[in-house]
Order: sequence, then C-alpha cells, then structure tokens
Amino acid sequence: MSPDTCVVVPTIREFECMRAYFENAREHGFDLDRLFVLLVTEDFCETEAMEAMLREEGVAGAVFDGSRRAEWFADRNVVEFSHVIPDASHAETSFGLLYMWANPRFEYGFFIDDDTLPHENFDFFGRHFENLTYDGELEEIGSSTQWVNVLYQDFDEHGLYPRGYPYSAMDEEVERGTREANDVVASQGLWTNVPDLDAVRILLDGDLEGQAQTRLEAEHYDGDFLAARGNYLTVCSMNLAFKREVIPAFYQLPMDDNPWNVGRFDDIWSGVFLKRACDVLDKDIHNGAPLCVHNKAARSTFSDLNNEVPALELNEHVWEIADGAGATADSYAEVFAAIATALTRGDYSEYENGDFLTFVGEHMFDWLDCLDALAPGTVPEARATTTD
Repeated sequence: MSPDTCVVVPTIREFECMRAYFENAREHGFDLDRLFVLLVTEDFCETEAMEAMLREEGVAGAVFDGSRRAEWFADRNVVEFSHVIPDASHAETSFGLLYMWANPRFEYGFFIDDDTLPHENFDFFGRHFENLTYDGELEEIGSSTQWVNVLYQDFDEHGLYPRGYPYSAMDEEVERGTREANDVVASQGLWTNVPDLDAVRILLDGDLEGQAQTRLEAEHYDGDFLAARGNYLTVCSMNLAFKREVIPAFYQLPMDDNPWNVGRFDDIWSGVFLKRACDVLDKDIHNGAPLCVHNKAARSTFSDLNNEVPALELNEHVWEIADGAGATADSYAEVFAAIATALTRGDYSEYENGDFLTFVGEHMFDWLDCLDALAPGTVPEARATTTD
C-alpha cells in the first residue's frame, strides 16, 4: 500500500517520540505503510539521525530543515511564497500542508508534536481515522459566550481554560445537547499530563517553569463531542488529524518571525478560521479521543508570556472578525479569503499591535495563491472574494 497520509512533526530535539507512535500502530494492527512521516526541523538539528530513525522503523518519510525547504520552494518555482512559512516557529507545520497539497496522493494529514506520546489506552492512528469517518450522534456543546472550553467535562474539579481561550468568554453558561455529526473533516485529540495553557493561566496556577501545577488524567474526560454551530473552540495542533480538503482554510498563521514578535497563536487562530469554514460548509470537527500524553519540557513561563502578550488583546477579537465572514461561500478557499479580506480592510488602531491582523490577512491571501501555484486551478476563486 502506498502512503495516503502525511504525518507532520515539527521537531528540534525529541524526534525519537515517533518510535512510540509506530509501536502503538503495530500493537493495534494499524498499517504503517499508509504513513509518510514529514519531520520539519532546522539546519542545526540532527537531520541524519532523524533520517536513520525512519529507516530503522521501516516507515516512509523525509526530513526538511530550513535549507531543504528553500530548495523545495525553488524546485517548484514558488520561491515568492516562501515567506508564508515563518523561520524557527512551530507554525512551520504549514510547510507540511504545502507538501501535502503538492502531492495529491495524500488524502489525510496528522499533526503530532514532539513533546507528546500516544496514550496507552488508545489506538492512536486507528481512532483518529474512525473519528474522520464517524457517522452518528455525539454530544454537542455550546455556550452563552459562543466559546466551547474543550476541558469542560471536569471543569468543576480542575477549573482550567486552554491556551487561546478568550478571557472575555470565561464564566460561560455551558449548553449541552446531542446531534448527528455531519461530514467530520478534522479530529482533535486531547491530552493528559501537562495541560495546554497560556502563560498567564500557568502563572495563576503557580508555575514558573511553563507547565502548570495542575495535571490532567484520562478520568477528566468522559466522551467525545462537537462544538455547536456558531461557537468556537481552541484547536491545538499537538494531536490532530484532518482531511486534505481543509488545507485552504487551515494555514498555521505566521507567528514568531514577524515585526511584532507575536507567537503562540498559530494553531489557535487557524482553528478559529477552520471552525468558521466548517460552520459555513456544514462540516464538523470531532473532539476528544484519542488522548495523548503531553510531556511539555520545563522552560521559563515568562518566555511564553513574552511571546503571547503582543497578541493577547487581538485574541479577544479575531474570532469576532471571522464570525461575520464568508456566510455565502461554498468552498474552504472562499471562506478563508473572506476572512482575509475582513482582516486586511479593518481598522484595528484601537488594539495593541492591531497592524498584525492586516499582516495576517495578507499572508492568508499569499497562502491561497501559493496553493494555486502548486496545483493550478485548485483555488481559483480565492482572490476574487472581496466582499461578503
């Protein structure tokens, strides 16, 4: 069987974690021949050791450091778009999306962070694929603030809100129901051990090493769920599977390598935009299992805080901009272009670093143009979407 799934792993040090994922696959009878593992790394990293690990495991894949990424753009005559992938940023996962788009054989994608391990109680790859083909009822969660806390299930015990959850959306009234899942296009697995929190919340939890004192266990989760239409949720890219079709609306946004030093919101804002596209197109994001174990390394909480502060205010509002865009669109690219238009045309002078939103919108248009250059005719309507 030739690979139909591209597994994108941003890594600079803990690439050996993938051996545990391969072992999990073998234990559960998952066919590793379906996978092509793309390790996205830097020139100063152990690229030869990464390649050796893939060979030893007998898994197809490739290692792309900065130099090889530059060659890839040049070989495909898309150097003018290389800036959409920020240097030395977790958002380099977007390179994996471009790689997928240029290779039509890849029908599915996975994002796996290198500080995670598969949870022993779950068939990691198999469960994600089950979620992507799920057809049946699930719990549906909404709230009075249009935001769903993905950690709602045992909130009374731990009181946690995940990284990227707006502060203005806290203290929400949770609205619970059930409905039929409709065409699941992404599967978000959640996490045990270190919760995925922002730096402010980590500080409030009494931790100066970037981890939080509170820990999560499998018992904190009691089932899978959908976010209600018109509601948003944090989408973390550490444990995520998705269908190829979402790529035009799933750009991992340009963080870290920008004049405002904004970081840490690449997957959060991309998740907001993807959720808007899903709502417009009547698609779903499945949330819950399979869990992974998040072993975030100790580091200064204040370092994360420095990356997050420049856009904390913007994070309170970016979802409101997306929420009004693309209502009549009939493709992911059209919804994404409508959001980009709203971002580039808005006046954000009242916000701290408001010009960053314009910067993001411009990069979103470049993202769509890059996809079309890699596969001509795939997103022809992108630039044409100027009003909604």
